[in-house]
Amino acid sequence: MMFHQPLQDSQEQSSTAHDVLIVGAGPVGLFLACELALAKCSVLILEKEKDPHSPLKQFPFGIRGLSSPTIEALYRRDLLKELDLHKRLNNPHKTSTPVGPLRQVGHFAGIPLLEGNIDTSQWKYRLPGSPQTSLLSSMEEMESVLSRRAEALGVEIRRGLAITDFQQTAEGVTVQAGDQSFEGKWLVGCDGSRSVVRKLGGFEFAGTEPEFTGYSAQVDLVDPEKLSPGRNLTPTGMYLQSQPGYVVMAEFDGGAAHRAGPVTLERVQQALRRVSNTDVTIAALHAVTTWTDRARQAATYRSGRVLLAGDAAHIHSPLGGQGLNLGIGDAMNLGWKLAATFHEKAPVGLLDTYQTERHPLGAQVLDWSRAQVAIMRPGPSSRALNAILRDLIDTRDGATYMAARVWGVFTHYDLAGNHPLVGSLVGSLVGYSVPNFEFEDGATIGERMYDGKAMLLDFETNASLKTLASGYGDRIQYVSGRAKEQFGLSVALIRPDGIIAWASDNEPDQSELQSAAAHWLMKETI
Repeated sequence: MMFHQPLQDSQEQSSTAHDVLIVGAGPVGLFLACELALAKCSVLILEKEKDPHSPLKQFPFGIRGLSSPTIEALYRRDLLKELDLHKRLNNPHKTSTPVGPLRQVGHFAGIPLLEGNIDTSQWKYRLPGSPQTSLLSSMEEMESVLSRRAEALGVEIRRGLAITDFQQTAEGVTVQAGDQSFEGKWLVGCDGSRSVVRKLGGFEFAGTEPEFTGYSAQVDLVDPEKLSPGRNLTPTGMYLQSQPGYVVMAEFDGGAAHRAGPVTLERVQQALRRVSNTDVTIAALHAVTTWTDRARQAATYRSGRVLLAGDAAHIHSPLGGQGLNLGIGDAMNLGWKLAATFHEKAPVGLLDTYQTERHPLGAQVLDWSRAQVAIMRPGPSSRALNAILRDLIDTRDGATYMAARVWGVFTHYDLAGNHPLVGSLVGSLVGYSVPNFEFEDGATIGERMYDGKAMLLDFETNASLKTLASGYGDRIQYVSGRAKEQFGLSVALIRPDGIIAWASDNEPDQSELQSAAAHWLMKETI
């Protein structure tokens, strides 16, 4: 843990302290702020950029595919209906790239996932009426929607303030931004891949170095017909011409061109000619950004009162669109735990579960990214592997597995442990996102989670369970009634993030339920 020297007395101090300071007003920082404010924490977000608007956040640059856990998180906080971009596009939750008679709905290292090959019936806990497994949004839209919600909940957002230092003690954290300082009980770095919080905090950030430089460019091409449609693997990399005037490419140069000075029209044209092996000409360069496949992860997501989330905690290539989704998952997992810790209503070790649950998922996504790079490399071995995977993905089972991985359908935490129903249908739900059960009155579980509370779901309307839930005050909402489909479930304890912590298929053992509840929540004190 790193502690910095105290600030000089002459520096201007903030007039008020906040419960939590968040650095970074991207989607992850904003979503986390909403979760904390929903749990009655005062939150201040510090963002270095003065203007939240940027062409790189807009369509098509800022387009992002949202996965199932992200969509569920937005739905469970009544935010999903605010997203409009996917409604304006031709297809509400798929890409619009046709491949023969079928439609491409995703990809793995450029190998298309085709809609007709995916058997969603294999995803046994997805109910009719559940949110989509994927849809499109943009960074600009996400930030706009989340900013409005955060401000409505009382979150303060200060823009144009880049932090330069922070100090932490056993009681709190002081952050310096220019000649101002801000105090909070906790600090969370959501400030991206070049996180200042991570660097100042001395977090170990280990991983693998890049193999390529990626480019996303909006251009006017003199002769676009010289580029083949769709994704193309070449002897030096990969290129894609999708939306009119929008070119994506990756050149296997070891990442040398990333941040190697201004990215000019001439540089982009030279790279595109090398990658495409054509003499294509760019008439105008309107916007461009570069990126790499560097894959690194913080060894720990917490150092004292300082935590990391999103790209501050893990970076990898944007292949497959996993980064934003992984970050929103961090925020959904961390928010209720940090709020309970701040309010001194957290069982011992609750905040530590943020690391134990999210770090393994981050490692999986990094490996998923590395695997895609491995079959994109120029060379006969990678080309052979690519051909084999292409054949597998063209099968029903192969496409279904890949789609489930890309869309996060099987994302879960290892919570089962010694649960009495391990191995059973109901026991297999523990650690997974709760299905969107629909009650006989038409209401759904997702609609009952807008307030961010834990839930005791009782399909049998057992009066003793209502009494048990009342012992936790407003920390558990008791919900009863029959559902149209219950998967053999009778009772379930659902965490504020929508994860099933405990379940029963018959008359519940209340001592087991009480033990599970005590693990995640603190009882009301009189």
